[in-house]
Amino acid sequence: MEAKYLLQLYEMGDRNFPSIDLSGAELSKANLIGVNFRGINLTGANLTRSFLMRSDLSEAFLNWANMSFVKLSDANLSYSDLTKANLRGAFLVKSNLAKARLSGATLANVNLRSAVLTGANLSGADLTEVNLRGADLRGANLSWANLSMARMSGALLDGAFLNGVNLSGAFLNGVDLSRANLSGVNLSAAKLSGSNLDGANLQGCNLTAAKLRSVSLVGADLTGANLHQASLGKADLSWAIMVRANLRGAELCDANLNGANIEEADFTDTMQTEELFRQHISGRAIGSGHLWIQQNTTDLNYNYGYQYSHRQIC
Repeated sequence: MEAKYLLQLYEMGDRNFPSIDLSGAELSKANLIGVNFRGINLTGANLTRSFLMRSDLSEAFLNWANMSFVKLSDANLSYSDLTKANLRGAFLVKSNLAKARLSGATLANVNLRSAVLTGANLSGADLTEVNLRGADLRGANLSWANLSMARMSGALLDGAFLNGVNLSGAFLNGVDLSRANLSGVNLSAAKLSGSNLDGANLQGCNLTAAKLRSVSLVGADLTGANLHQASLGKADLSWAIMVRANLRGAELCDANLNGANIEEADFTDTMQTEELFRQHISGRAIGSGHLWIQQNTTDLNYNYGYQYSHRQIC
């Protein structure tokens, strides 16, 4: 079917166009609100700035399509193929993209607030500055995706695949990442205040300058993690594994390290409360180190290992 004929039929009131072939069609700025495009072939089509709100594009073929700035709120794109599609700046609030294939797609600056992306394949996708607040990403594949500066507060990430993902500068406040595998993930400057990371695998994770205030990291594995200048005020790190972790310049005011393993961790220039220091030297935090406290004009040196740290009182 020709795109021109399709638009004529739409103007006449027809809304049902399932499984037709519109590959390579020119449909930029088209008004197709509420259309039934289930199973349609729009491979390589140009849908730039078109209006498809409340439309059914489930099981559609949209790979390599140009869908930049398209309006697709409340649309059904479940099981659709959007491999390598360009959706830059698109509006997909409350859309259903369950099981959609989006590997290698461009979704920079896309608004996916409260969208359903359960089981979707987003591996290698560009999601820079995407809005995923309140989105359902349970079981989604985000491997090697770029989510830098993404807004993800309130998103559901249970069972999501996150290996190699870039979350630098992302907003993840209040997100439940308990038991998540974030080994080697880039979370530098990410905002994670109030999040749940209990039992998470954060081995070798880059958390440089991350905001982790009031985060729960109970039993988390932070072996070799980089927490340089991270904010960990009131964080619960009880029973966390922090072997060889870099906490240089980190803020640990009112943090709880009860039972944490800090063997060979670097606490140079950290800011800690007196209570946290007492946990450390009393053995409630497990490990060895050399802490230098500077309080008022009195220097107190505690030598009980081989790691050196200069510590400041909160």
